[in-house]
Amino acid sequence: MSETETTEVIVLGGGAAGLMCAAVAAARGRRVTVIEGSKHCGKKILMSGGGRCNFTNLHSTPANFLSANPHFCKSALARYTPADFIATVEAHGIAYHEKERGQLFCDNSSKQIVGMLMDECAAAGVDIVRQAPVDDVVRDDRGLFTVNAGARRWHAEAVVVATGGLSIPKMGATGIGFDLARRFGLPVRETRAALVPFTLGGAEQQAFAALSGVALDVEAGCNDALFDAGLLFTHRGLSGPAMLQVSSYWRCRDAVCVDFLAGDDAPAWLAGRQSERPDAHLSNVLAERLPRRLAACLCNDIGERSLGNARLKQLTPTQLGEIGTRLSNWSFVPNGTEGYRTAEVTLGGVDTDALSSATLAARDVPGLYFIGEVVDVTGHLGGHNFQWAWASAQAAGAVV
Repeated sequence: MSETETTEVIVLGGGAAGLMCAAVAAARGRRVTVIEGSKHCGKKILMSGGGRCNFTNLHSTPANFLSANPHFCKSALARYTPADFIATVEAHGIAYHEKERGQLFCDNSSKQIVGMLMDECAAAGVDIVRQAPVDDVVRDDRGLFTVNAGARRWHAEAVVVATGGLSIPKMGATGIGFDLARRFGLPVRETRAALVPFTLGGAEQQAFAALSGVALDVEAGCNDALFDAGLLFTHRGLSGPAMLQVSSYWRCRDAVCVDFLAGDDAPAWLAGRQSERPDAHLSNVLAERLPRRLAACLCNDIGERSLGNARLKQLTPTQLGEIGTRLSNWSFVPNGTEGYRTAEVTLGGVDTDALSSATLAARDVPGLYFIGEVVDVTGHLGGHNFQWAWASAQAAGAVV
């Protein structure tokens, strides 16, 4: 172990929240050291949004977040809005566009967002240490923290834990932030993979695997949460934005309901098609609204759950109504998810009851802060999790 170094603030994690917090704190004149376990900072930023980083959402509100305490995120989000982050993006000359529903992406590359954060840190004098995985954090009787990471040791007045969650371990994700919370007596709520594809099992998986690559817009819901977005069939199950959103609300053995006609009155539509195309087979009529392969599968390929493929004139009004209802409320019971391997975020985390909503400080451990994904605040798909990273980082950085 080398000689102990002294700083004022140590930020654990060089991701979105960590870099943002470090820049804000250092701009106030604080001596800040960021300790990043991997070789590069901002790795999750780099891979987000297909390499263009969905860095915020114009319509981000507390309603776009899940937490055991849904009110906790309100303070930070109100004090640092999407407009505030956009102003920084524009000040750095980064071109961006709105893709859909308020989702903002870089025109060129997510590297620009990492570069912006690194430039902000450099301008404020932040010291960034890479390839230094955290081994231990302790606090002495005087309230000073000692951080051992790699072969180095630091003393600091404050420690900000911005280590993220468990999602995408190949990017370096570990549970160190949760371990540190428990070590200092903070409760951690159950964690699980979120914004993640579903897997199917048995005959259902075999039938729908043939649709791998088929995509369409649907309404999908689970446990009173409903989303209007895209569904993608995969060789293992169900993905696409609608399924990723629903996964945050799903628990084992819950049913996921899909409206293949995305909110339209399916029974009424089928009745109308029966009048106009009485001799047409059901699969051909459904192919007017659904991908042809999906229409054929629903009618022919899923055994007892198949809709059948009668000519429309052979179906009674009751039968048409039943088929329409099934199309509007098709139930899947996933046998699981793809897990942290592909999950975009981790649901759950450090219990917000143990933190200040104004500063993200641990109530019972002066000088200790938790920000970003490690906290039990999880956003919807579409830039909301980055907005929480920026907002929580600003809240802590302004006072640490």
